[in-house]
Amino acid sequence: MNRANGGSRAAAVAAAAAHFDDGSFARDLARRVAIRTESQEAGSSAALHEYLAGEIGPTLAALGFSHRIHANPQPAYGPLLIAARHEGDGLPTVLVYGHGDVIRGQDDRWKRGKGPWQLAAEGERLYGRGTADNKGQHSINIAALAQVLAVRGGRLGFNVKFLVETGEETGSPGLAATCQREREALFADALIASDGPRLRRERPTLFLGTRGVANFDLTLTLRDGAHHSGNWGGLLRNPGTVLANAIASMVDGRGRILVKALRPPPIPANVRAALAGVAFGGDPGDPAIDPGWGEPGLTPTERVIAWNTLEVLACRTGNPEQPINAIPPSAKATMHMRYVVGTDVSRLREVVREHLAAHGFADIEVGEVVTMAATRLDPDNAWVRFAQASIERTTGAPPVLLPNLGGSLPNDVFAEILGLPTVWVPHSYPACSQHAPDEHLLAPVAREALQIMAGLWWDLGEEAASLPRRPRH
Repeated sequence: MNRANGGSRAAAVAAAAAHFDDGSFARDLARRVAIRTESQEAGSSAALHEYLAGEIGPTLAALGFSHRIHANPQPAYGPLLIAARHEGDGLPTVLVYGHGDVIRGQDDRWKRGKGPWQLAAEGERLYGRGTADNKGQHSINIAALAQVLAVRGGRLGFNVKFLVETGEETGSPGLAATCQREREALFADALIASDGPRLRRERPTLFLGTRGVANFDLTLTLRDGAHHSGNWGGLLRNPGTVLANAIASMVDGRGRILVKALRPPPIPANVRAALAGVAFGGDPGDPAIDPGWGEPGLTPTERVIAWNTLEVLACRTGNPEQPINAIPPSAKATMHMRYVVGTDVSRLREVVREHLAAHGFADIEVGEVVTMAATRLDPDNAWVRFAQASIERTTGAPPVLLPNLGGSLPNDVFAEILGLPTVWVPHSYPACSQHAPDEHLLAPVAREALQIMAGLWWDLGEEAASLPRRPRH
């Protein structure tokens, strides 16, 4: 074991806990929460730049990082920061990702804490916008790194790079283009990052990718205006009825996808094994799971992690607020598909058109499909096994391993453009009110997360020689 300056793994983990207990972590997070980085607001550009230039950049510089702020390739959006700390050419390099922007504050809707822009502790909750998504999470990773550096006498035993964007809440505009352009600056052997929730608050979790997303509209317009149902009912096709039946031909009344091309391949054996015994939901505030909903023969966890879903996000015909006795002229539904690795969405629009035509609905228009790619690292990857072992060493129990998250993140940028194995260690929990008023970080989870990350950074330095490296081309 490396004991430079008398340091030890236990000392680094203890220092991380002390960093939380003495209020240092909260003070750092409070400064960051106070910067109104609402990327969805047109006037946020100065705050987005300040978060990187005035807060994260100097914090990393104090830890020995060089950094540069990059203008977004899409000029209407916020900048990105790339930072690097290099200890040796023969050492592995990890890339750490975070986003400094937050969802709108929704100031007038907060009922707990002191509003979105002031960190406030109430019981075990730390309230403030960005505490869970994502300022609190990347703050944990930075703080844990600092504790390891201090205990180890200024060395980590590996190289580390940071990429912090300020547009994740608006779809990460410019992230892919920046990573493509800066591939050499971002070259690493693996991504270790934090976003999203643990499976449950008491269960440290790893996830290795995300389900993809495909959104598209179905629109049926049959005539210019509405017509009285007493005069024309039974003679005119009702677009609402037709569209409802068209959707029912795609996904049945129990949520099972009926279009063969939209269904995923069989669940891989090691993915199924990773999910065995993992229970989904059950925390206070979670909705009750509908036992008969979704693909038959799968566990609830397999349905949300390892399978595809097709949802109706919105549907409109006529005037729902003020219905009249008339057959409406048109109907529209917004469809939303979550899909796993192995699903071919390259022809999704054509596939849906062909399916609808084959079922007598050829006049329904299928809109452009907007997608985010699905990713999933092999659960047997050496970086996964390393992270599992490290977390178990710190907490005394193996973490939950999710081959991918049920939701979506821009993980395809790291997995596909940068070619990295991706390991995510989330530090939030499902009931954190992310994207809602009263967003919060749980103090016990944050404290444990600091210890977990200190242990992980320590073990990375200890095991650097045995971890797989990516060849430079």
